[in-house]
Amino acid sequence: GGGGQDLYGHGTHVAGIVGGNGANSKCQGCTRTLQGLAPNANLINFRVLDQNGESSDSEVIAAINRAIQLKATYNIRVINLSLGRAITESYQQDPLCQAVEAAWKAGIVVVVAAGNDGRDNSVGEHGYGTINAPGNDPYALTVGAMKAMGTYSRTDDLIASYSSKGPSLLDNVVKPDIVAPGNGIVSVRASGRPTLVTEMPADVVPVSYYNGTSSATT
Repeated sequence: GGGGQDLYGHGTHVAGIVGGNGANSKCQGCTRTLQGLAPNANLINFRVLDQNGESSDSEVIAAINRAIQLKATYNIRVINLSLGRAITESYQQDPLCQAVEAAWKAGIVVVVAAGNDGRDNSVGEHGYGTINAPGNDPYALTVGAMKAMGTYSRTDDLIASYSSKGPSLLDNVVKPDIVAPGNGIVSVRASGRPTLVTEMPADVVPVSYYNGTSSATT
């Protein structure tokens, strides 16, 4: 939907972290160039989120299956899934997890956000056992968020308090598999006035940043 526009804004932010070319920060008065981790990567967009940043299992599964179909056409090697939902059944029965496994078996690396429920203590779990699906699947490369503390050194790095922690519910899979910076990540803003900008105007910087395992996953 949206006629090619990103109505929520999360997808554009994620895409910019992956492959942004830094053009928005190459300007008169810009003090540094901010570009994606793989600025020469080719990005294939399978939109699944609506203007509220919401989706359904069927939408995500359809997108994964379409990526598998188009793997050879576009040389698709990695799927980024900066999304997740609560675990309702074992990964062995969960259709969303099975779609992730199908992609892996087709030769595609599937990188998935761990989730942002690390502060959840609703049942006295202190954030443990809060990994989101499909990040609970052993075939997924599940990414948690850390904070770099404003330094280049890794010796003072800390896990972000919101980053979901394992083991996974029901199956007790050890997750996340890896952590990456997720705090204060600057990326490009979707055109127009997407919902993310409308709801979080204070996070828009002159060149938007967003805290979360979605940023770390990318």
